[in-house]
Amino acid sequence: MEEDVDGELADIETLNYDDLDSVSKLQRTQRYINIMQKVEEALEKGSENSDKGTMVLEDDPEYQLIVDCNALSVDIENEIIIIHNFIRDKYRLKFPELESLVHHPIDYARVVKKIGNEMDLTLVDLEGLLPSAIIMVVSVTASTTNGKPLPEDVLQKTIEACDRAFTLDLSKKKVLDFVESRMGYIAPNLSAIVGSAVAAKLMGIAGGLSSLAKMPACNVQLLGAKRKNLAGFSKAASQYRIGYLEQTEMFQTTPPSLKTRACRLLAAKSTLAARVDSTRGDPTGKTGRSLLEEIRKKIEK
Repeated sequence: MEEDVDGELADIETLNYDDLDSVSKLQRTQRYINIMQKVEEALEKGSENSDKGTMVLEDDPEYQLIVDCNALSVDIENEIIIIHNFIRDKYRLKFPELESLVHHPIDYARVVKKIGNEMDLTLVDLEGLLPSAIIMVVSVTASTTNGKPLPEDVLQKTIEACDRAFTLDLSKKKVLDFVESRMGYIAPNLSAIVGSAVAAKLMGIAGGLSSLAKMPACNVQLLGAKRKNLAGFSKAASQYRIGYLEQTEMFQTTPPSLKTRACRLLAAKSTLAARVDSTRGDPTGKTGRSLLEEIRKKIEK
């Protein structure tokens, strides 16, 4: 509990800084620079294993890069939240209600950059940035806001923070693209069950394939679970207390009444698949496909 309080106090203290570079330091670290350089090089040349049909082993440099990428993607997400707090703190003087209407950090940054200091939102085209219904609410709220235009220097710092958030978001996409493109060689059986994107997320948050393989199925089910609902996410799905498994095709296509069962089966079979992959038991992914078929049959019973 004390750690949570300390964390909140640290966040509040962070918001008091006037200099973006004082609160956002990740992009200047050698670790970030090195990993992103390797990722971009790897994406350009494609997978070296695509012609081999072999699995990437844990002592392979590319495996270590994937582990590093998973850790970096978490750090990037945290950095985006820090920058979001910085933007919100500055822009609150101009449009205090906006943060309660647009929750996603990148969406918020896009809207802030688009609006800038404009007080008349009928002159600002937000089409494509937000759903039509939200645009209408934002426009109506802006017409009655007590906010005032920001001083030019504050506006400039805010826009710079938005641009930094966009750059980090792009970096995160590159990192995830790289990891997902390699999951078929690292965890072919796990990927067969949950898909490469979810497999990458599970492996990343668990701390690697070996760690995931040792994890009980009940814990795998919770990997990636949020503490509270985000706007736009289904409350019906969230009551099952699940994480990334919610994003699998199997879960998405299962009737609501069977989702709890589907989730438990997915977690159990994913654990088995991770164990097979961690021992390089089946590079073809056939075991994973068989396990997926077992899940499908058990749900249909």
